Amino acid sequence: MDSAFLTGLGLAAPAGLNAYLPLLIVALADRITGGITLERPYDFLSSTPGILILVLLLTVELIADKIPGVDHANDLIQSAIRPAAGAALMMASTSDTSLSPVLALVLGLVTAGGVHAVKAGTRPAVTVASGGLANPIVSTVEDMVAAIVAIVAIVSPLAVVVLLALLVIALVWGGRAVRRRLLRHPPAGVTAARTLRR
Repeated sequence: MDSAFLTGLGLAAPAGLNAYLPLLIVALADRITGGITLERPYDFLSSTPGILILVLLLTVELIADKIPGVDHANDLIQSAIRPAAGAALMMASTSDTSLSPVLALVLGLVTAGGVHAVKAGTRPAVTVASGGLANPIVSTVEDMVAAIVAIVAIVSPLAVVVLLALLVIALVWGGRAVRRRLLRHPPAGVTAARTLRR
């Protein structure tokens, strides 16, 4: 497989967890390290205004995603932004390859959108199971995973295949574990509602 294609997939997936972190990592990699080269029009990301906007948006995202209740509203808002970020990252990574921009757009949308759907679908269960106490921890782990996968996608595109497989396994396993816990130990409000229905 083409390394630009793997880099694009490796950047689109973590955009489903946090839209702005992979965008900022790509911007800094283009600006500072040369680990990735952004062609026009994507080079705006690595401009000074582009980086400042990404830092501001990332700061808001990092704070909002740690607060129970606010994180659910944030996930709703991000339902369009995260897949769009994944599409932009996939297109930027493959802009100088033979991959059709339309195909890159679709692959980025589907990859980031799929990861976002699992995240947004699992987070309410985490909130219910923990009373919201686990939300900041889960969010921090998601941010770390997003950063690591994005960096590996730029530095070692082949290794990102293994990381993406592990990410899928972890998301599926985590979602099932949360559902099992909810079925075995439903929250007090749910137990009371079931009792009243009987």
